[in-house]
Amino acid sequence: MKIKFTLLTILFLSLSLTAQNKIDASTIMENIANGKDINYTNKTIVGTLDFTYMEEALKKLPKRKKKNSWWGNGNYSNSIEKDIDVKISFTNCVFRDDVLAYIPDEDSGYTFTADFKESVIFTNCNFEGKAMFKYSDFDSDSDFSGSIFSEDTTFKYAKFDREISFENTKFVEVSTFKYSEFRRNVSFAGSVFEDSAIFKYTKFKDGVSFRNVNFEEDLNIKYMNVSGDFDISNMNVGYDIDSKYTKINGKSFSKYLLNVKN
Repeated sequence: MKIKFTLLTILFLSLSLTAQNKIDASTIMENIANGKDINYTNKTIVGTLDFTYMEEALKKLPKRKKKNSWWGNGNYSNSIEKDIDVKISFTNCVFRDDVLAYIPDEDSGYTFTADFKESVIFTNCNFEGKAMFKYSDFDSDSDFSGSIFSEDTTFKYAKFDREISFENTKFVEVSTFKYSEFRRNVSFAGSVFEDSAIFKYTKFKDGVSFRNVNFEEDLNIKYMNVSGDFDISNMNVGYDIDSKYTKINGKSFSKYLLNVKN
């Protein structure tokens, strides 16, 4: 009887701790809407975390947007931008569902995006769903180091104005930084790209480090432009590198490699 009581007590405590470690995404969104900084450690976030607040925005928009409304009216845009004005910090957290700062809504015809005015931290986190940051502006420091992106990931057209790190990050599916722009030096050192990595048209205005990075499949750096330090020591690429029209401090990628070897 005593043993059964002990087992039941342990089970109850375990379930209680599990419940305490789970945070509903809607709670986080409510806190952001109320102007509260977000700071979570060792938590599991359940539900879609929508930084665009699409559902809220749709209530204030026309029911449906004409797909060809741009014809003859250059001022009519289908892009709806949301500013996130609080600090965002997640450490050692698991996101069970999608984390979205970009949603192209086919039903309404609008595209919803989110810009981050304060610091954004996702360190040592596990994104089990999609992570969409297409078109996002990061106006302050941001950090995605040590995180795992298990599904589709995009930072296409994203702009990073301040300090930024992607060190020791793992991308399981195809990841794209196409057209993204980094104004400060950024490090991808020690990261792993298990599928194709796309840095086509990416601009690194103050250098970039790919030191010890493992690109297990293709690497597309076509039209990529780098100013400043370009560290590719011990970088490994499993298949092809497309470096057509790539510029490293004004030189082609091939000429840069020749200079490094010499």
